[in-house]
This record gives sequence, C-alpha cells and structure tokens, in this order.
Amino acid sequence: MIISVAADEDTGVARAVVAELRRRGHDVLAHGALSPGERDDWAWASEAAARDVADGRADQAVVCCWTGTGASIAANKVRGVRAALCADAAAASGARKWNDANVLALSLRLTSDATLGEILDTWFDGAPSQDAEDVANIAHVTDIDR
Repeated sequence: MIISVAADEDTGVARAVVAELRRRGHDVLAHGALSPGERDDWAWASEAAARDVADGRADQAVVCCWTGTGASIAANKVRGVRAALCADAAAASGARKWNDANVLALSLRLTSDATLGEILDTWFDGAPSQDAEDVANIAHVTDIDR
C-alpha cells in the first residue's frame, strides 16, 4: 500500500510513523518537515498528503501536527478525504468502521510509541461497515460539499 505521511515537525512520532509504515511493507510519500524543500506548515503539509489520497497517488495518509487537530481540519478540506483524529485504538477502529476514514490524523504531542503501534494495527486491520445505515451516512458525508 502507498501511504502519504505529512508532519509539520521532523520529530520522534513523525519519524516513528514513517519507520513503522516502512517496516510493515508500505511505500511512503513524505511531505512537510519530512521532505526537504517542502513547506512544513501543518496546513500545507496536510493538504499535500490529503491530495495524494484524493488524486489516487496514495491509498491512505497519516497527517501529524502538535495536537493533530489542525492537520485533520486541513486534510478534511480536500474533497474525497475523510480524516479522523485518533488518540487511541478505539477511535481508530470507529473511524475506519463507521466513517470509512482514509486519512489518519495524529498528535505529535500525545501519541506515544506504544499507542502509535496500537493505532496503526487497528487502522490497517479495520474496514468500513457494510451496514446500510453506516453506508448511507458515508454517502451523505460525501454529498455534503457538493
């Protein structure tokens, strides 16, 4: 799988995300502080990763900033992206199941190495619900910005 990763700081969690994704066999497209020469502000970096997903260059993305909130807001501005800020595995599970989230947002400040592993396990093991109500909700979210 190709995963786009963006961060506004080249810090421990951001590096750990890239290393862990590569260890799991994913190809990584790096943006922001993780890619020399790119603008590293959270809004620009997160948009770049989200556009990779929306335009089909990446299957999914992980966007990071200090709280994760700004990164998720910026990513969600890109049509076709459903970014979810996940602080733990339970949030990641729900985001994949009920929201068909295709962009994971993480806090550089709050995400520990142990939690990161749990979140990534749950995220990549997760799949969208096929329940009619859940499918209808995702379709409605997709239509909101049209």
